[in-house]
Amino acid sequence: MLATNSAVPLQIGRRNAVAPSRPLPPPMHIVLFGAGHVGHALVSLLGSLPCVVQWVDERDELFPDEVPANVQVEATDTPDAIVDQAPAGAYFLVMTHNHALDFSLAARIMRRRDFAYFGMIGSKTKRVKFERRLIERGVDPERLIEMTCPIGVPGIVDKAPPSIAIAVAAELFKVRSREAAMAATCETPYETRRVSLPQLEKV
Repeated sequence: MLATNSAVPLQIGRRNAVAPSRPLPPPMHIVLFGAGHVGHALVSLLGSLPCVVQWVDERDELFPDEVPANVQVEATDTPDAIVDQAPAGAYFLVMTHNHALDFSLAARIMRRRDFAYFGMIGSKTKRVKFERRLIERGVDPERLIEMTCPIGVPGIVDKAPPSIAIAVAAELFKVRSREAAMAATCETPYETRRVSLPQLEKV
């Protein structure tokens, strides 16, 4: 006969063995500046994914008549104000038609220290120029790693707007997954983390 410890309740079946699940994190809050071809392609993709998108541009005529349910159109002459109003943990994407506007938004975003991601479309040359100007504006050089430019997961070389959109969306969800994993690790009790590490065999 199999001996059991009466102090430990016997669990039968898979359902009893499943640990209580943690509440799901809120969807990503993405602030997308730019209603050009890449912006349109990205919104079409993000419209079917678990996120909320603020789509910002000064040119109201560029927005389509209908957008996905999780997308909010912001046609405004003061896009900088949208940066300040975004919630903590926001994901900022800058891909406007104007380099001067891109820089203005970059400088505004870098004033904040609570965003989850800041990516800007552009070349490595554009990044170098913006880094120099941001430092002149007082941005700590060590913080420049928080600006992702060029954007998108590496390995996708096609420059068609749908391809860029896929690369950018993949990068966003990669960052999101990494943050979720880190949060889960922080919430796990120390003893649970300790015993889950590989144990050395006793000699």
